[in-house]
Amino acid sequence: MKTVADLKIGEIGIIKNFADKNMALKLQEMGCLTNAEVRLTYIAPMGDPICIQVAGYQLSMRKSEAATMIIK
Repeated sequence: MKTVADLKIGEIGIIKNFADKNMALKLQEMGCLTNAEVRLTYIAPMGDPICIQVAGYQLSMRKSEAATMIIK
């Protein structure tokens, strides 16, 4: 099971599902919908937070939040 947190800079994934249903609602409100394309664009020097491109904009999030988005 691969998650958004496992991506390397420049890699793309398609959101398949969410591991945490409570976090899923928050992420969906920010545009992280099932079947949405996600590209990892930046990782902070200490590894957290990360920045992804989704739904046409950049979104910063904690790595633990990204780990709840299962990708294909």
